[in-house]
Amino acid sequence: MRLVAPRFVISGTDTDIGKTVFAAALAGAIGARYWKPVQAGTEPETDSQTVARLAGVETLPEANCFKMAASPHQAAAAEGVTIDTDALTPPSGPLVIEGAGGLMVPLTRTTLNIDVFARWGLPLILCARTALGTINHTLLSVEAIRARAIPLLGIAFIGDENKESESIIIEKSGAKRLGRLPRLDRLNRETLAAAYAANFRTEDFQ
Repeated sequence: MRLVAPRFVISGTDTDIGKTVFAAALAGAIGARYWKPVQAGTEPETDSQTVARLAGVETLPEANCFKMAASPHQAAAAEGVTIDTDALTPPSGPLVIEGAGGLMVPLTRTTLNIDVFARWGLPLILCARTALGTINHTLLSVEAIRARAIPLLGIAFIGDENKESESIIIEKSGAKRLGRLPRLDRLNRETLAAAYAANFRTEDFQ
């Protein structure tokens, strides 16, 4: 039987929660390329540059890249552009795709990230912070994913250990707990790979 190369979508319950770092760790662990279809904000570096630095994997060019660090629809408008969401098509082969911001972030006035993810139908990994507020944000995100019949591979927690929040999220959502990526005092290729290996099982992503 021919095996299908794994392709995953990485999204988050919020912005700036560490999903780019998780995406780098996953891409490095499974030997996948990385693709950020829409990048909003280029300073101090793009997410593709971050992943290349932290994982050493091949990164594909963004379909849309805007200077302003804002919601993609706003960043695009600032440059007189409207994102063509119909043209966003994932390349073949092992691939880690990172969405811009959270699930409900608008790419245009009419299309959200989650709308594009639903069209793709690829397994989605939801990154959730462990800090206060994560229970509400994560459970709402899971409901939105399932309402659109998007296959949810599981939840990757990011941050300091919070056993109670993590356990109640898994209990109430029924989603799979993939692991937890801790905050690292020294973040580089070696420490990230070691943290991923200690907290995640590569077979969960095959």
